[in-house]
Amino acid sequence: MAGTEPTYSDAQIEEKLKEFPGWWYEDGWIRRNYKTDGWPTTLMLVNAIGYLAEAAYHHPDLAVRHREAQEPRRRRRHRQRLRAGTEDRGAGAVAAEGRRARGDAQQVRALRRPPVTVEPAAEREPRRVLFVTGKLAEPALRRTLAEMAPAFSCDVAVMKITVAALMTTPWIARFLDVPAGTDLVLIPGLSEGDAAVIEAKAGVQVEKGPKDLREIPEYFGRAASMREYGAYDIEIVAEVNNAPRLPRDALRREAEYYRASGADVIDIGCTPGRAFPALAEVVRELLASGMRVSIDSFEPAEIRAAVGAGAELVLSVNGSNLAVARDLAGTRARVVAIPDFGQGIETLEPTIRALERWGVPYLIDPVIEPVGYGFMASLERFAEARRRYPDAPLFMGIGNITELTAADTTGVNALLVAICQEIGVRAVLTTEVIPWARGAVREVDIARRLMHHAVTRKTLPKGVDDRLVTLKDPQILAYTETELRELQRAVTDPNFRIFTDRDAITVFNHERFVRGTDLHEIFAQLGVDEPTHAFYLGRELMKAKLAVTLGKTYRQEGALQWGYLSPPDDRGPEHVRLTQRSARSRGRGGARRRAKDGA
Repeated sequence: MAGTEPTYSDAQIEEKLKEFPGWWYEDGWIRRNYKTDGWPTTLMLVNAIGYLAEAAYHHPDLAVRHREAQEPRRRRRHRQRLRAGTEDRGAGAVAAEGRRARGDAQQVRALRRPPVTVEPAAEREPRRVLFVTGKLAEPALRRTLAEMAPAFSCDVAVMKITVAALMTTPWIARFLDVPAGTDLVLIPGLSEGDAAVIEAKAGVQVEKGPKDLREIPEYFGRAASMREYGAYDIEIVAEVNNAPRLPRDALRREAEYYRASGADVIDIGCTPGRAFPALAEVVRELLASGMRVSIDSFEPAEIRAAVGAGAELVLSVNGSNLAVARDLAGTRARVVAIPDFGQGIETLEPTIRALERWGVPYLIDPVIEPVGYGFMASLERFAEARRRYPDAPLFMGIGNITELTAADTTGVNALLVAICQEIGVRAVLTTEVIPWARGAVREVDIARRLMHHAVTRKTLPKGVDDRLVTLKDPQILAYTETELRELQRAVTDPNFRIFTDRDAITVFNHERFVRGTDLHEIFAQLGVDEPTHAFYLGRELMKAKLAVTLGKTYRQEGALQWGYLSPPDDRGPEHVRLTQRSARSRGRGGARRRAKDGA
């Protein structure tokens, strides 16, 4: 009988690590940092670690940043020869070779979690944090920290620069003094450069914080939730609609797009009455590129051709084509069982009995109907199917709602996936044919993670992932007029600062303070006549007006946030533009023009 493998004590770990340069032991973890020359190399390193770890059946945690991958390992997992014990396997759904993953054997795929989680703050709660800022932002930062009342100790390092966004990481590294005992340095999110430059000199963890200091409380508040966020147990089947009508390259592009958006299975949607002689070849081509494929057809010949080529899922079977399912016995294909056409849920029973008798795995789809055609009654059918078949995985074609309802799909998908999560749906079918449904696959990918987190943890689906809030913002971050006038008193240069709140736009520099809602009236009071400055201010004021109109947070020179659709910030050729000359400069320019005219 095999004996229990011995574990190392703290002293033994410290001694053993002397044989492995670069590793250290801290807070129950054995750690190592790997520095790379950039993000592509970091990803290659993560893949290499993952390959070797899987080969050893040992699964370390990884924390990944732009030019760094950190590998922390818990002490309890460190037996001699680093072999994995039963606690390493935990409740993971990915089984070792030759073993079945946990969960219902008829699910399209078992519970999964992203292999690498990029976290917004340190993995463990910091004890002492140093916040780096510039002179202008210091009062607002101190006020934010005071209102936040964090559990950790705070220090503020005010650098000798007016605008914090102008700082670069090499410059910060050169002039920053880090107090002893600091275990995290948070620099402004708009700082240019790699935080690893500061880390290398300071010897402590350095992160770029949010781009707006008012988001600091949320930044730290979400860190704990995000550590366990991202798991899901609903798979996305994305349909390439009317596939026989598409040129081969167009079909392949659409499939690639869906896969990149988060789809797990690519569904080949056949067209009733239209032959598809290339079907088997298409399935094999997609499989060769690493995709999983399903077939959407009631035609027995098309079903046999697709499954014979390697398709793993058939949409759908009922009494009209049930005989073809007998041919699938012994293959790895599963089928989606639906009620007979025009009939009730009771017609599922003979189909399911036959599938079980033949040994063909299945999912049940009671069929969701569009709004106006029995939507609520169809939801009741799903609830009844769950009561009748409590152990069977369900399937829902949510595209019937998103494609046939003239509404932005972000909220619709969120609610539909919430229903699926609660009722036990394990695969959803969607597509992106109608223009307002563009992005639906990405939305479902976000929604399945958010709703899994909410349902399994019995918490509300908010405060952990706001990517489905697209048109409006989760919160409006704004300063009061009193706070802005206080900030203006500290300004000594002619650059215009632009802020918004729920009601108005505020623009000021050291000479002017303008507040209003009409863009023409605001611009007329700024005294700007230089074309590039006027263009810059026009662009920024238009964004500010949009933010006030829609209820969004405006950040000068930053992109408005549109949830998962947010574009990167577009700064243009300069980091911060001079948007107004000083009065003295304007005076000199006028004098020169008068002198020239007089000559």
